[in-house]
Amino acid sequence: MDTQTRHALKGDKFAEATRTGVSWVSDHRQGVVRWVVSVVVVLVVLVSVLVFWNVRTASADAALGAAMDTYSAPLAIPGAPPQKGVYATASERAKTANQQFLTVAQQYSWLPQGARAHYFAGVTYEDLGQNSQAETELKEAAGSWNRNLANLAKLALAGLYHQTGRDDEAISLYNELASKPSTTVPAAVAQLDLADLYAATGKKEQARALWAKVKDADKDGMAGSIAAQRLSTGQ
Repeated sequence: MDTQTRHALKGDKFAEATRTGVSWVSDHRQGVVRWVVSVVVVLVVLVSVLVFWNVRTASADAALGAAMDTYSAPLAIPGAPPQKGVYATASERAKTANQQFLTVAQQYSWLPQGARAHYFAGVTYEDLGQNSQAETELKEAAGSWNRNLANLAKLALAGLYHQTGRDDEAISLYNELASKPSTTVPAAVAQLDLADLYAATGKKEQARALWAKVKDADKDGMAGSIAAQRLSTGQ
């Protein structure tokens, strides 16, 4: 078969394929149109969701950042004239920050920033001596899918339980944190807090056993150093 014949055959096959394709599209025009429209709608929805998510995330970051700025704002020097952004007392500052954190938690409850706001709302409630509200907010943060945040909230909850005479619940949380540590709350941190609880409640032997365990596990670290100091002083 010569070159010209081969080219002619290829042209005939291409033409036939084109006619077949055009015929199929014509026969299925409505289905094709519906499919194209569906794809376009899905793409529009995905883009809209992405834009909405980015906008809400940026707004949540800004709101949480503003609340954190309030919580870390300076306190007034006694006798100094009033200044904007400077608070007369720590309680006044905590109260203002608390309201901001609560607003973020309510408006952005489905975003990570909302979960972090619950944690700081709990901490500021505790600063204000409102333990019941603090427990509610800290429990909300403790249920976060983010273990780093959840463990921070559980550590704060354990401290709150100890302060309010609920040592059994505090001990349970410390043991849970020691068995499931995170970057924010290593096992040694939970064990040191638990040992301090034991020492404060007269359970010296249990405290010393934990300090020794931390000292051996973290010989060159800060936790090990603290445990060694506690062992040497018995406090």
